[in-house]
Amino acid sequence: MNTIAQVNSEVVKFLKHTDTCTISNAIETFCVRMRNEGFVHGMTRCLFPALPPVAGYAVTGRVRSSAPPIANLCYYNRMDFWRYMASVPDPKILVMEDADRIPGTGALFGEIHARIATALGCVAYVTNGTVRDLGGLKELGFQCFAAGTSVSHAYAHIIDFGEPVEIGGLKISSGELLQGDCHGVQTIPTEIAERLPAAAAKIVARESELIRLCASPDFSLEKLDHVLKQEGSTCQPASHR
Repeated sequence: MNTIAQVNSEVVKFLKHTDTCTISNAIETFCVRMRNEGFVHGMTRCLFPALPPVAGYAVTGRVRSSAPPIANLCYYNRMDFWRYMASVPDPKILVMEDADRIPGTGALFGEIHARIATALGCVAYVTNGTVRDLGGLKELGFQCFAAGTSVSHAYAHIIDFGEPVEIGGLKISSGELLQGDCHGVQTIPTEIAERLPAAAAKIVARESELIRLCASPDFSLEKLDHVLKQEGSTCQPASHR
């Protein structure tokens, strides 16, 4: 595994207390990627929208459930995988691509996996497949992003881990910094991560001014035009670098 580019713990704490939309807007101001990149889209969704945002370093792998594995039929008996997860710095987010032709036949991840993953510093699970044991996961407060649920684990098993995976059009490499909440999951560019709090604060201040104007009895299109012009280049499409 390549060396993981860790960020200051205060940045991770900030991501855990800030919604993904604000962070996405802040990332846009640095023009480090196209605005239609860097986030999961499609069928994968947040299963516990009432939970707060999560942030952590990706632990990647691929799973299948439509046919039996060659060995290790007990689907959570993979000490090699658990050792790999332990090698990634905390906090971590487990990202498993379902490689079946039709993803989601069986669910690898449920309460047992969540309990082990939690003990190893994991805070969330991301997949294009399914999960199960929603009651146990909710009680644990373990956030999940998935395309749905399944009653069975079927023949769910890990086929490889540590390599880049793709979830909802987003390619994720092991060790990448991720953030997720009720809106979805996005990657956080580490090269600008420590500058995000200041950028987010500016965005919140501008939005607060606009909200105050809209709620004011003195609202007018002229005043709206003045506030929007103050936004300047922040509302312009970011060029790709």
